[in-house]
Amino acid sequence: MKISLVSVFVLLMVVCSAKAVRLVGGTNETVQFGQERIVGGQVAEVGFAKYQISLQGAFGGHMCGGAIIDNRWVLTACHCVDGYNPAFLRVITGTNVYFEPGAVYEVEEFYCHCNYDNPTYHNDIALLYLKEPIVYDELTQPIPLPVSPLKDGDEVILTGWGDNILWGGTPDNLYKLYTKFVTYEDCYEIFGGVPMLDVGHICTFTKVGEGSCHGDSGGPLVSNGHLVGLVNWGFPCATGSPDAHCNVYFYLDWIRKAMSQKCRDCHCSASNYPFSNKEVGATKY
Repeated sequence: MKISLVSVFVLLMVVCSAKAVRLVGGTNETVQFGQERIVGGQVAEVGFAKYQISLQGAFGGHMCGGAIIDNRWVLTACHCVDGYNPAFLRVITGTNVYFEPGAVYEVEEFYCHCNYDNPTYHNDIALLYLKEPIVYDELTQPIPLPVSPLKDGDEVILTGWGDNILWGGTPDNLYKLYTKFVTYEDCYEIFGGVPMLDVGHICTFTKVGEGSCHGDSGGPLVSNGHLVGLVNWGFPCATGSPDAHCNVYFYLDWIRKAMSQKCRDCHCSASNYPFSNKEVGATKY
C-alpha cells in the first residue's frame, strides 16, 4: 500500500526531530539525525553475530553499530562518525553486552563516502581504520562482503543494541531480528518516491511492530552469511513502513578502493558504482 504524502510528511517530521548528543573535538554537540534500534526482535545468543561491534565514545556508552570486515577495518554509517575526532572513538568487539567488552580498539582514522549526505540521506557509509589489528577468537570474526545482489523476499538478519520501543532505554543485551528484503522498486512505490531513497539503499520489512528504532545506526544486516546492509534511516519505530539501509553491494568498489588507498575522494568516484540511479528512475534532491 502506498503511503500518502500527508503521512510521509508527518513521519518525516518525527524522523527529523530525533536528537542525539555526540562528542566533537572535546565538546558536546547536539545534532539531529534518524538513529535506529531494533523493535520486535529477540535477545541474541552469545556468539550469534561475531562480526558485530559497538561504536563508543572515549568514555564509553553505545553510540552506533558496525561490522568487522577485516582485522583493521570496520564498516558503519557515516552519520555515526561525521564531525568526530577519531581519537574520541572506540570499537568494542567480542561481546553481546556493550559495556562488557571482549576487547577495545582505538580508531586511527575514518573515511566517509565523498558524497555523504549529498543529497540528504544518501551515501551514508564509512570505513573505520583501527590503530591495532583485531584479534580474532571464538566471539570475534569478520563477515564477508556480498558477492551478488539480494533477491525479493531474501531473509535478512539485523542485530544491534537499543530501544525495544520508541524512546525506550538501551537494553544491555544484543538483539536480533529476522526480516525480509524488499526490492528497490517496491520500496520506492511504498514511500511514494521520497527523494532520500535511492538504489544505494536496501529496504527491509516484515510487519508492524518489527524493525529498526533509535540508536542502532551503522549496525549490520546479514543475508546468506554476507554483510548486505548498514542501518541508515527509517520512520520510528516499526510503524508499518520499510526501513532503509546502506546497500553494501552497491558500494563494493568504493569499499575496496578506500581500503587499498586507491580512491578516498570524489575525483575517482565516477567509476565506483555498478549502475546509476537514472537506470531505475530514482529521484534525488
